[in-house]
Amino acid sequence: MTALRKEAFFDRLPDEVEIKNAEQLRTIVASQIKEGEPTTLSLALEGGKVQNVTLAPALAASLLEVLRLVSSGRGFRMIPVGSELTTQQAADLLNVSRPFLVKLLEEGEIPFTKTGRHRRVRANDLFAYKEKRDATRSDALSDLARTDSEEALI
Repeated sequence: MTALRKEAFFDRLPDEVEIKNAEQLRTIVASQIKEGEPTTLSLALEGGKVQNVTLAPALAASLLEVLRLVSSGRGFRMIPVGSELTTQQAADLLNVSRPFLVKLLEEGEIPFTKTGRHRRVRANDLFAYKEKRDATRSDALSDLARTDSEEALI
């Protein structure tokens, strides 16, 4: 096991050393975060120099999320919001089959473009659909729970 692997985590899982490194760094970063405020970290450089780095709250939260994923032994993939995805990539992100995704595209549920005969889905359109889908699911579960509790009172 080597601690200096260069491959990203999107096609492999972190090894034991990477998991321990991520957990150690996650603990350090988390201890320095103050809700809604920039986070300043002091990094020791070669030659005994110290460099201060200030992270905006959103950047600190994002770094913490990446470290949480690695420290839990899971892989991840970062997708720029403006990127275009293949139908297989989009299906994988929604955790659905590619044919089901194509059906959603053809029904107009998610905007797409065609490059030749290949469909492409913009990541931000996919994320918007996912957010809407998840909100609908959450509302349905809340309604179901409310109905169940009302029936229990009768």
